[in-house]
Amino acid sequence: MKIRSCEAKDLQALCEIYNHYIEHTVITFEEIAVDIAEMAKRVQQTTRAFPWLVCELDSEIVGFAYADKWKGRSAYKYSLETTVYVRHSCLGAGVGKALYTSLLGLLTQANCHVILACIALPNAASVGLHEYFGFKKVAHFAEVGHKFRRWVDVGYWQKSMT
Repeated sequence: MKIRSCEAKDLQALCEIYNHYIEHTVITFEEIAVDIAEMAKRVQQTTRAFPWLVCELDSEIVGFAYADKWKGRSAYKYSLETTVYVRHSCLGAGVGKALYTSLLGLLTQANCHVILACIALPNAASVGLHEYFGFKKVAHFAEVGHKFRRWVDVGYWQKSMT
């Protein structure tokens, strides 16, 4: 596995990975597939200040992870939110761990105090990944999302970087 910064050539693969979760799961609350132009906009906005990493396996993009500001107000400037998505056919292969190892290493060097992860529940794989890296559950919101004709809970996990 190779972890590197996201490049323009990766956008189609990012869309394929993410759109699977939009179209088939409640992992993301988006309901309309993302096209390359929208994904490019998101990557560009994020990478102005924060890392967006991809994982390559046999020259194929099999996952991505990034950090972004958690909230827009200035007093939140030391708190970031992390996101990770793994190609559905590669779940359980260590892609998420490889991405988070690199991402958290970069964030340790940044001026970051707290990292947050928002997880649609239930999602044992994501909970397990975050808790493996020392995140602790700090909030649970019941039935805040509605997708595929069902209500979905959300939990927040937090990790201190200092």
